[in-house]
Amino acid sequence: MCSSDLKGKPELTNVVPDNSFDEETVLGLAAAVERQSEHPLASAIVAGARVNRLELSDVTNFSAIPGRGVEADVIGRHVLLGNTMLMADRKIALGRLEPEARRLADDGKTPMFVAVDGVAAGIVAAADTIKADSIAVIAQLKTLGLEVVMLTGDNRRTANAIARQVGVDRVLAEVLPQDKAYEVQKLQLEGKKVGMVGDGINDAPALAQADIGFAIGTGTDVAIEAADITLISGSLRGVLTGIDISKATMRNVYQNLAGAFIYNSLGIPVALGVLYPFTGLLLSPLLAALAMSFSSVTVISNANRLKRWTSKEA
Repeated sequence: MCSSDLKGKPELTNVVPDNSFDEETVLGLAAAVERQSEHPLASAIVAGARVNRLELSDVTNFSAIPGRGVEADVIGRHVLLGNTMLMADRKIALGRLEPEARRLADDGKTPMFVAVDGVAAGIVAAADTIKADSIAVIAQLKTLGLEVVMLTGDNRRTANAIARQVGVDRVLAEVLPQDKAYEVQKLQLEGKKVGMVGDGINDAPALAQADIGFAIGTGTDVAIEAADITLISGSLRGVLTGIDISKATMRNVYQNLAGAFIYNSLGIPVALGVLYPFTGLLLSPLLAALAMSFSSVTVISNANRLKRWTSKEA
């Protein structure tokens, strides 16, 4: 599942300036750029700027760089906002900001570097609150014998910190958006049946690749279209409900098959006259028709029990 499905609304936690920039300038420039972004962390940065009553400037030449960050021009200054890969690509020297970013990531926060006109200006960091039911749901999935894997574009330190909090043992971090479907395919090549939970545009190919895709109902339309099941409530507990109702449905199918098999195994020989040489018993066409109707009624009645089904997780 994607890490975003485990997390609630992110909040801005830290602004670390560098190279003669102050906190207000770093946050103001970052928020101005992120106001154009659809990334979940962007709203936290913009909200943080508004809490500090910063006036956000207009931006031009905005561009999103998949898996790395964003860039734009703000009041005549070229601003980069993103991860270490973006800074390395643009040859931005991070200096003391690198160990600071590692410290923030170890605390479960997501650090994003800000560079202005080719110079590192600082870090803005946001922390994701863990959804109230995430820990319990992960524990129950593991109780069912399922392996839970976190698939995320977050940096490895942040992803591992979140995984420790919710009880996920296997983490696939720093995965580029276009590689998520490939990671799902690799899990399938390990002989696993993969159920993918996602909510973003970038999750759509992975949801389609998985053996079964669960889209969060509060997510994007593209993800919902690509998935097999939509969790309307937006809660991960819906995954447990989906598994529960699937098991109940298959139990019902097996019961119907077993009942029909036993019924026909006994009824057909009688209709063919197997008992006639011994007992003189024959099954009249009328009774045979009634018997077949009774068989159908039995199967339908058993199937209708699912209408009264309620999930243990409800």
